[in-house]
Amino acid sequence: MSEGAAVDRRTLHVPDSLAGERVDAVISRLFGLSRSRAAELIAQELVHLDGHTVAKSERVGGGAVLDIAIPAAVDPVAVVPEIVEGIKIIHDDDALVVIDKPVGVAVHPSPGWSGPTVVGHLAAAGFRIATSGASERQGIVQRLDVGTSGVMVIAKSEYGYSRLKNAFRRRTVDKVYHALVQGHPDPLRGTIDAPIGRHPKFDHKFAVMPDGKHSVTHYETLEAHRFASLLEVTLETGRTHQIRVHMQALKHPCVGDPLYGGDPVLAERLGLVRQWLHAVRLGFEHPESGEYVEYESEYPEDLQHALDLIRELY
Repeated sequence: MSEGAAVDRRTLHVPDSLAGERVDAVISRLFGLSRSRAAELIAQELVHLDGHTVAKSERVGGGAVLDIAIPAAVDPVAVVPEIVEGIKIIHDDDALVVIDKPVGVAVHPSPGWSGPTVVGHLAAAGFRIATSGASERQGIVQRLDVGTSGVMVIAKSEYGYSRLKNAFRRRTVDKVYHALVQGHPDPLRGTIDAPIGRHPKFDHKFAVMPDGKHSVTHYETLEAHRFASLLEVTLETGRTHQIRVHMQALKHPCVGDPLYGGDPVLAERLGLVRQWLHAVRLGFEHPESGEYVEYESEYPEDLQHALDLIRELY
């Protein structure tokens, strides 16, 4: 528990009617908390029985003094301003900001994610985002996976947000990725038109599903090596994990992506701890000037190193 965090401290005598019950059950009854939340507080040593810490299975006696400190609930999607090392500003004007996102950074807060975010960095860096929508997603018109790096745009003005959101919805934004995939796709260039939906067994995965959303991926082989091929991938749609799912469906998963069929032995050989996938180029009509603009991102060190090794293994 962080210093200075708001805490609700309570002290109660255990009524005789609860004598002999487990302490986690007693906390649940007396304070209206779930048993799992009670167990968390016990594990954090925030619960004392007659002055000593307890185990959740310990039985209580009638009249015992129960002291409990309940930290104030933290909003799981609250924006925490925090400068994130590695985020680079490629372009900035009144309507939008274009960044180079490093691996390991989420675009916005979400339940279950406690790491750094793009919106948190922008808030800490003094960027003013004035758009509609949920506070944790203001300005967000596109997303990159936590494990995917590269160029992305965030709207700063309401007008810019509206125009960019519509451009992504109408699929007039040019989204170009480079992906290192296992083996050699045949044909060397092609289109994958296969619907994507949530995996029927794993909530955190997606898969090609008959009842999934329309998803189209275009690819072209740039380099073919002994163990892998470097592809240029253009997205016509923008589904979650789209490239990774479609590459697995093609039986050529992204190198370093065990979630979608990548070989962990090859990944270890290349020193990769994430999928080899990078957003290299983003082009669109500027929401204010109407001019077509394009922004690029170079490969980060880990991806460049893995690609160099693949070239040497030819």
